Amino acid sequence: MDWPAFTRRLLLADGRIDAAETAMLRRAVVTNGRVDRSEIAFLMLLKREATSVHPDFDEFLFQVARSVVMADGDVSDAEALWLREVLMSDGQATEQERRFMTRLQSEAKSVGKEFERLHADVMRPVQTDFWW
Repeated sequence: MDWPAFTRRLLLADGRIDAAETAMLRRAVVTNGRVDRSEIAFLMLLKREATSVHPDFDEFLFQVARSVVMADGDVSDAEALWLREVLMSDGQATEQERRFMTRLQSEAKSVGKEFERLHADVMRPVQTDFWW
């Protein structure tokens, strides 16, 4: 059985991730006390596919993402490239993702060039004017 796909279908049956589902995810993801990149990528996929998520979900998602990326206090180019994959998979950034990147930038002891490029892309205003 494809557990991630099954879990995704269950959690997103109504299109939303509510507080109770967030609490269940929190218990499941941090059950062993460690979170890895694949779990964060799964959480980001849930966020992208959901029509709405509870604020607790965003708080949890960015808390665990920060703990993985900032484990050594630095944001390396490799970590920034991975962040680009999970944050910018749809080509745009949410307000929560902008705040997350700002927090990483302010807390990191050092960041690489890739992080600086990612930060600039995430902070770029979303274009809403279309000329037809």
